[in-house]
Order: sequence, then C-alpha cells, then structure tokens
Amino acid sequence: MYNTYILKSDRIDRYYIGSTEDLKKRIKEHNKGEVRSTKSGIPWKLVYYESFLSRNKAYKRERQIKSYKGGEAFKKLIKK
Repeated sequence: MYNTYILKSDRIDRYYIGSTEDLKKRIKEHNKGEVRSTKSGIPWKLVYYESFLSRNKAYKRERQIKSYKGGEAFKKLIKK
C-alpha cells in the first residue's frame, strides 16, 4: 500500500506533501531530521493521508495536491 500525505509544522507554519510506502517510518524520518527539506520544521504532525494500491497513483495524487496547495481544494483536504 502506498500513501500520499500532508504534514504540518506549527513551528514554522508550513505544510509538507509527500508520498511513501511506509507512512509511519517516513514520519519518523521527518521528525528525526533525516529529511533535508523538513529539518527546519521539526516537529511535524500528520494532518491528512490517502492510500493507493500503486506507487504511481500515490505520486500522481501528490503532484495534484501540490498543484493546488494553498487554494480552496487544499484547505478542504486539511480540514477533514
């Protein structure tokens, strides 16, 4: 199972969107500072995720969410 996810850092008031096969492991990596692009925002909390059967579908969804980040569609996702 593959996941597309959104993390939020209250410390820097930013969101991070990604996809992974192992969601729990990936969140731990973000919060340990092992991911360069999210190191400055530790701690990160999971605010949204979706699961897919293929890596390709998860990646396509990640790209779609990134394309409307900050817009109304993005706001609806994180309010769920």
